Amino acid sequence: MTSKYEVILFWSDEDEAFIAEVPELAGCMADGPTYQAALANVEVVIREWVETAREMGRHIPEPKGKLMYA
Repeated sequence: MTSKYEVILFWSDEDEAFIAEVPELAGCMADGPTYQAALANVEVVIREWVETAREMGRHIPEPKGKLMYA
């Protein structure tokens, strides 16, 4: 699966891991020891986030692509 949600990936000294955040899906993030691992892990978490939201009847935001920040 390759989602269409924006993923922000960065190194965290505190966690000693790469962190992958999905701004459009509240609380959706994953980590990994490498950039590639964090990205692969967040793809799994995105799928689980969407499945859980669907099961609970919650709104699932449409992917907007690149978000603009001030």
